[in-house]
Amino acid sequence: MRYDSEHKARTRARVVQEAAATIRAVGPDGIGVAGLMAKVGLTHGGFYAHFKSKEDLVAEAVGQMFDDSRAMFEFRTEGRTPADGLASYIDFYLSEQHRDQTERGCPLPRLSNELARLPGPARDRFAAGAAGLTGRVAELLEKLGIPDAELVAASMVSEMVGALALARAVPDREQSSRILEASRDGLKRRLGVA
Repeated sequence: MRYDSEHKARTRARVVQEAAATIRAVGPDGIGVAGLMAKVGLTHGGFYAHFKSKEDLVAEAVGQMFDDSRAMFEFRTEGRTPADGLASYIDFYLSEQHRDQTERGCPLPRLSNELARLPGPARDRFAAGAAGLTGRVAELLEKLGIPDAELVAASMVSEMVGALALARAVPDREQSSRILEASRDGLKRRLGVA
């Protein structure tokens, strides 16, 4: 049975979404093509109708993760003043909800320590995604009149990623929440968006 191009695109998108969720949950090494295809109701053989290789799939999934992250940034910031948008994004990023929803969260904390093991195309997607997030933050900072907005954005993103990663790693939930709160409050205070 032959399917139209829209069906093929939808199927590919489902596979990429499932791969992105798997990477968030267990890392890129946890992707098995047969298991992944079974999760979306397809056979292992159908994989090559959509992707050249597992490396191609991982790169697409990393790109999807950053597309999802961009959509969350836009949801939290659009239609708000720069100060309110930035505060909203910081509040979300450094929240217990984001900490606990690793399967849908920002890919930076999850993939940063695995970057060296990712294939070249996936590393390129990671670099573009990280630069994109930093650039979007810098745009808001520029609108707020903050000097050296790009440097401040890089520092802010680094702190948020580090705080979220640390909060996820700490087994004590109260201490984990305090890490998020301290970073969240400190960033908002330093940026004047508290």
